[in-house]
Amino acid sequence: MDDTCLKYCLTDDERGQFEEQGYLVLDDVLPTALLPELNAAADELVAEYRQTEGTDAGTSVNPFDFVGRNELFLNLLDWPQTFPKVWGILGWHIQLYHTHMMTVPPAPAAAAPKRMGWHQDSARLNIDLETNPRPRVSVKVGFFLTDTTAADSGNVYIIPGSHLRNRLELPEDGIGEPPDAMALHVGAGSAIIFDRRVWHASGRNLSDVSRKVLYYGYSYRWLKPRDNMTVDHLLTAADPIRRQLLGASTGNHGFTSPKDEDVPLREWIREHLGEEAVAP
Repeated sequence: MDDTCLKYCLTDDERGQFEEQGYLVLDDVLPTALLPELNAAADELVAEYRQTEGTDAGTSVNPFDFVGRNELFLNLLDWPQTFPKVWGILGWHIQLYHTHMMTVPPAPAAAAPKRMGWHQDSARLNIDLETNPRPRVSVKVGFFLTDTTAADSGNVYIIPGSHLRNRLELPEDGIGEPPDAMALHVGAGSAIIFDRRVWHASGRNLSDVSRKVLYYGYSYRWLKPRDNMTVDHLLTAADPIRRQLLGASTGNHGFTSPKDEDVPLREWIREHLGEEAVAP
Protein backbone atom coordinates (compact mmCIF):
# COMPACT_ATOMS: atom_id res chain seq x y z
CA MET A 1 0.00 0.00 0.00
CA ASP A 2 1.18 3.51 -0.81
CA ASP A 3 2.90 5.13 2.20
CA THR A 4 1.54 8.48 0.96
CA CYS A 5 -1.67 7.61 2.77
CA LEU A 6 0.04 8.31 6.10
CA LYS A 7 -0.26 12.02 5.32
CA TYR A 8 -4.06 11.68 5.24
CA CYS A 9 -4.83 9.81 8.45
CA LEU A 10 -8.03 10.80 10.21
CA THR A 11 -7.46 13.90 12.33
CA ASP A 12 -9.00 14.53 15.73
CA ASP A 13 -11.18 17.28 14.24
CA GLU A 14 -12.37 14.96 11.48
CA ARG A 15 -13.14 12.23 13.98
CA GLY A 16 -15.11 14.67 16.09
CA GLN A 17 -17.15 15.87 13.12
CA PHE A 18 -17.81 12.33 11.92
CA GLU A 19 -18.97 11.17 15.32
CA GLU A 20 -21.24 14.21 15.75
CA GLN A 21 -22.47 14.84 12.21
CA GLY A 22 -21.99 11.46 10.53
CA TYR A 23 -20.15 12.64 7.43
CA LEU A 24 -17.05 14.34 5.98
CA VAL A 25 -16.46 16.20 2.72
CA LEU A 26 -12.93 15.83 1.34
CA ASP A 27 -12.05 18.39 -1.32
CA ASP A 28 -9.94 17.64 -4.40
CA VAL A 29 -8.89 14.09 -3.57
CA LEU A 30 -8.61 13.11 -7.25
CA PRO A 31 -6.20 14.79 -9.70
CA THR A 32 -7.95 16.79 -12.40
CA ALA A 33 -6.11 14.84 -15.09
CA LEU A 34 -7.68 11.57 -13.89
CA LEU A 35 -11.29 12.73 -14.15
CA PRO A 36 -11.68 12.36 -17.95
CA GLU A 37 -10.43 8.77 -17.75
CA LEU A 38 -12.76 7.92 -14.88
CA ASN A 39 -15.71 9.57 -16.61
CA ALA A 40 -15.02 7.65 -19.81
CA ALA A 41 -14.81 4.36 -17.90
CA ALA A 42 -18.01 5.18 -16.04
CA ASP A 43 -19.84 6.14 -19.23
CA GLU A 44 -18.82 2.88 -20.88
CA LEU A 45 -20.14 0.84 -17.97
CA VAL A 46 -23.38 2.84 -17.78
CA ALA A 47 -23.98 2.45 -21.54
CA GLU A 48 -23.53 -1.32 -21.23
CA TYR A 49 -25.84 -1.41 -18.22
CA ARG A 50 -28.53 0.60 -20.02
CA GLN A 51 -28.40 -1.77 -22.97
CA THR A 52 -28.63 -4.85 -20.74
CA GLU A 53 -31.41 -3.45 -18.57
CA GLY A 54 -33.29 -1.67 -21.34
CA THR A 55 -33.26 1.75 -19.70
CA ASP A 56 -33.30 5.01 -21.66
CA ALA A 57 -30.80 7.86 -21.30
CA GLY A 58 -33.17 9.92 -19.16
CA THR A 59 -33.47 7.32 -16.39
CA SER A 60 -31.24 7.21 -13.31
CA VAL A 61 -29.17 4.03 -13.10
CA ASN A 62 -27.10 2.48 -10.36
CA PRO A 63 -24.89 -0.43 -11.50
CA PHE A 64 -23.50 -2.54 -8.66
CA ASP A 65 -20.25 -4.49 -8.33
CA PHE A 66 -18.12 -2.35 -10.62
CA VAL A 67 -14.74 -2.49 -8.84
CA GLY A 68 -13.47 -5.38 -10.94
CA ARG A 69 -14.49 -3.89 -14.27
CA ASN A 70 -11.60 -1.46 -14.74
CA GLU A 71 -8.21 -0.91 -13.10
CA LEU A 72 -9.14 2.76 -12.62
CA PHE A 73 -11.95 1.68 -10.32
CA LEU A 74 -9.73 -0.80 -8.48
CA ASN A 75 -7.17 1.91 -7.75
CA LEU A 76 -9.74 3.93 -5.81
CA LEU A 77 -10.22 1.03 -3.39
CA ASP A 78 -7.24 2.08 -1.25
CA TRP A 79 -6.88 5.65 -2.50
CA PRO A 80 -4.37 7.49 -0.27
CA GLN A 81 -6.57 10.52 0.45
CA THR A 82 -9.64 8.50 1.47
CA PHE A 83 -8.74 5.00 2.64
CA PRO A 84 -6.90 6.15 5.82
CA LYS A 85 -10.10 7.93 6.87
CA VAL A 86 -11.99 4.66 6.46
CA TRP A 87 -9.66 2.61 8.66
CA GLY A 88 -9.46 5.54 11.07
CA ILE A 89 -13.23 5.26 11.56
CA LEU A 90 -13.80 1.49 11.33
CA GLY A 91 -10.42 0.05 12.31
CA TRP A 92 -8.39 -2.64 10.56
CA HIS A 93 -10.91 -5.52 10.43
CA ILE A 94 -12.55 -4.29 7.23
CA GLN A 95 -13.48 -5.26 3.69
CA LEU A 96 -15.11 -3.82 0.61
CA TYR A 97 -18.68 -5.09 0.71
CA HIS A 98 -20.41 -2.97 -1.93
CA THR A 99 -19.75 -0.72 -4.91
CA HIS A 100 -22.32 1.17 -6.93
CA MET A 101 -22.17 3.85 -9.59
CA MET A 102 -25.01 6.36 -9.22
CA THR A 103 -25.81 8.24 -12.44
CA VAL A 104 -28.58 10.86 -12.32
CA PRO A 105 -29.40 12.44 -15.71
CA PRO A 106 -30.84 15.95 -16.00
CA ALA A 107 -34.55 16.09 -15.20
CA PRO A 108 -37.09 18.19 -17.09
CA ALA A 109 -37.48 21.57 -15.39
CA ALA A 110 -41.25 21.15 -15.53
CA ALA A 111 -41.24 17.81 -13.73
CA ALA A 112 -43.74 17.66 -10.88
CA PRO A 113 -42.08 18.02 -7.47
CA LYS A 114 -41.86 14.89 -5.40
CA ARG A 115 -40.24 14.00 -2.14
CA MET A 116 -36.68 12.75 -2.24
CA GLY A 117 -36.06 9.12 -1.36
CA TRP A 118 -34.79 9.44 2.21
CA HIS A 119 -33.14 6.31 3.54
CA GLN A 120 -30.43 4.77 5.64
CA ASP A 121 -28.15 2.24 3.95
CA SER A 122 -28.11 -1.53 4.46
CA ALA A 123 -31.81 -2.35 4.25
CA ARG A 124 -32.53 -5.28 6.64
CA LEU A 125 -29.81 -4.21 9.07
CA ASN A 126 -32.15 -1.38 9.99
CA ILE A 127 -34.95 -3.83 10.79
CA ASP A 128 -33.05 -6.73 12.30
CA LEU A 129 -30.77 -4.74 14.62
CA GLU A 130 -32.63 -3.61 17.69
CA THR A 131 -30.66 -0.87 19.44
CA ASN A 132 -31.29 2.86 19.19
CA PRO A 133 -29.13 4.06 17.62
CA ARG A 134 -28.18 0.99 15.67
CA PRO A 135 -24.48 0.14 15.29
CA ARG A 136 -22.47 1.76 12.50
CA VAL A 137 -21.27 -1.48 10.80
CA SER A 138 -20.16 0.27 7.59
CA VAL A 139 -19.21 3.56 5.96
CA LYS A 140 -19.33 4.66 2.35
CA VAL A 141 -16.94 6.76 0.26
CA GLY A 142 -18.36 8.59 -2.74
CA PHE A 143 -16.02 9.93 -5.43
CA PHE A 144 -17.71 12.69 -7.44
CA LEU A 145 -16.91 12.61 -11.15
CA THR A 146 -19.08 15.63 -11.93
CA ASP A 147 -19.55 18.98 -10.24
CA THR A 148 -22.39 19.44 -7.76
CA THR A 149 -21.36 22.75 -6.24
CA ALA A 150 -24.43 24.50 -7.72
CA ALA A 151 -27.94 24.00 -6.40
CA ASP A 152 -30.15 21.44 -8.16
CA SER A 153 -27.22 19.68 -9.81
CA GLY A 154 -28.11 16.29 -8.39
CA ASN A 155 -26.75 17.18 -4.97
CA VAL A 156 -26.62 14.57 -2.25
CA TYR A 157 -28.79 15.66 0.66
CA ILE A 158 -28.14 14.57 4.22
CA ILE A 159 -29.49 15.29 7.67
CA PRO A 160 -26.44 16.01 9.85
CA GLY A 161 -26.43 14.01 13.07
CA SER A 162 -29.25 11.72 11.94
CA HIS A 163 -27.03 8.65 12.29
CA LEU A 164 -27.89 8.80 15.98
CA ARG A 165 -31.61 8.26 15.49
CA ASN A 166 -33.42 5.32 13.94
CA ARG A 167 -36.54 7.10 12.71
CA LEU A 168 -37.04 10.05 10.40
CA GLU A 169 -40.03 12.34 10.75
CA LEU A 170 -41.26 13.62 7.38
CA PRO A 171 -43.75 16.43 6.70
CA GLU A 172 -47.26 15.08 6.18
CA ASP A 173 -47.82 16.88 2.86
CA GLY A 174 -46.04 14.13 0.93
CA ILE A 175 -43.77 16.66 -0.79
CA GLY A 176 -41.89 18.67 1.80
CA GLU A 177 -38.46 17.66 3.05
CA PRO A 178 -37.26 17.40 6.66
CA PRO A 179 -36.47 20.90 7.99
CA ASP A 180 -32.89 19.94 8.91
CA ALA A 181 -32.07 18.50 5.46
CA MET A 182 -28.93 19.96 3.88
CA ALA A 183 -27.55 19.79 0.34
CA LEU A 184 -23.89 18.89 -0.01
CA HIS A 185 -22.08 21.05 -2.57
CA VAL A 186 -19.28 18.76 -3.75
CA GLY A 187 -16.95 19.49 -6.63
CA ALA A 188 -15.73 17.10 -9.31
CA GLY A 189 -12.75 15.21 -7.94
CA SER A 190 -13.87 15.59 -4.34
CA ALA A 191 -15.33 12.89 -2.10
CA ILE A 192 -17.71 12.36 0.77
CA ILE A 193 -17.50 9.78 3.53
CA PHE A 194 -20.61 9.01 5.52
CA ASP A 195 -21.91 6.67 8.17
CA ARG A 196 -24.42 4.22 6.68
CA ARG A 197 -26.97 5.32 9.28
CA VAL A 198 -27.08 8.95 8.13
CA TRP A 199 -30.44 9.68 6.52
CA HIS A 200 -29.67 10.80 2.97
CA ALA A 201 -31.22 11.22 -0.47
CA SER A 202 -30.49 12.34 -4.03
CA GLY A 203 -31.73 15.80 -5.01
CA ARG A 204 -33.09 16.72 -8.42
CA ASN A 205 -30.70 17.43 -11.25
CA LEU A 206 -31.62 20.50 -13.31
CA SER A 207 -28.10 20.95 -14.70
CA ASP A 208 -27.16 20.00 -18.25
CA VAL A 209 -24.94 17.03 -17.30
CA SER A 210 -25.55 13.69 -15.61
CA ARG A 211 -24.41 13.59 -12.01
CA LYS A 212 -22.01 10.66 -11.52
CA VAL A 213 -20.66 9.31 -8.23
CA LEU A 214 -18.63 6.16 -7.60
CA TYR A 215 -19.55 4.71 -4.20
CA TYR A 216 -17.34 2.28 -2.25
CA GLY A 217 -18.88 0.67 0.83
CA TYR A 218 -16.55 -0.65 3.56
CA SER A 219 -17.74 -2.85 6.39
CA TYR A 220 -16.46 -5.23 9.02
CA ARG A 221 -15.32 -8.51 7.49
CA TRP A 222 -18.06 -10.56 9.15
CA LEU A 223 -20.79 -8.79 7.14
CA LYS A 224 -21.85 -10.68 4.03
CA PRO A 225 -21.12 -8.50 0.98
CA ARG A 226 -24.07 -6.79 -0.66
CA ASP A 227 -22.56 -7.47 -4.12
CA ASN A 228 -21.64 -10.62 -5.99
CA MET A 229 -18.02 -9.40 -5.59
CA THR A 230 -16.84 -10.38 -9.06
CA VAL A 231 -13.21 -9.94 -8.09
CA ASP A 232 -11.53 -13.38 -8.27
CA HIS A 233 -9.61 -12.29 -11.37
CA LEU A 234 -8.00 -9.50 -9.32
CA LEU A 235 -6.70 -11.53 -6.40
CA THR A 236 -3.56 -13.07 -7.91
CA ALA A 237 -2.01 -9.71 -8.77
CA ALA A 238 -3.32 -7.87 -5.70
CA ASP A 239 -1.08 -6.94 -2.78
CA PRO A 240 -2.01 -8.45 0.62
CA ILE A 241 -4.07 -5.48 1.79
CA ARG A 242 -6.10 -5.35 -1.40
CA ARG A 243 -6.66 -9.09 -1.07
CA GLN A 244 -8.06 -8.49 2.40
CA LEU A 245 -10.35 -5.74 1.14
CA LEU A 246 -11.53 -7.90 -1.77
CA GLY A 247 -12.60 -10.71 0.54
CA ALA A 248 -9.66 -13.14 0.73
CA SER A 249 -9.59 -15.24 3.89
CA THR A 250 -8.01 -18.40 5.27
CA GLY A 251 -11.54 -19.75 5.71
CA ASN A 252 -14.96 -18.81 7.03
CA HIS A 253 -13.68 -18.79 10.60
CA GLY A 254 -11.19 -16.14 9.52
CA PHE A 255 -13.98 -13.61 9.08
CA THR A 256 -14.79 -13.59 12.79
CA SER A 257 -11.56 -14.84 14.39
CA PRO A 258 -8.92 -13.60 11.94
CA LYS A 259 -5.39 -14.88 11.77
CA ASP A 260 -2.57 -12.48 10.94
CA GLU A 261 -2.67 -13.52 7.28
CA ASP A 262 -6.38 -12.63 7.10
CA VAL A 263 -5.82 -9.00 8.11
CA PRO A 264 -2.49 -7.69 6.77
CA LEU A 265 -3.85 -4.16 7.19
CA ARG A 266 -3.45 -4.58 10.95
CA GLU A 267 0.27 -5.27 10.69
CA TRP A 268 0.78 -2.47 8.18
CA ILE A 269 -0.86 0.04 10.54
CA ARG A 270 1.08 -1.35 13.51
CA GLU A 271 4.37 -1.06 11.62
CA HIS A 272 3.77 2.53 10.53
CA LEU A 273 1.72 3.99 13.40
CA GLY A 274 2.46 1.80 16.42
CA GLU A 275 0.66 -0.70 18.62
CA GLU A 276 -1.77 1.85 19.99
CA ALA A 277 -3.19 2.39 16.49
CA VAL A 278 -4.40 -1.24 16.20
CA ALA A 279 -5.76 -1.82 19.72
CA PRO A 280 -7.79 -3.72 20.68
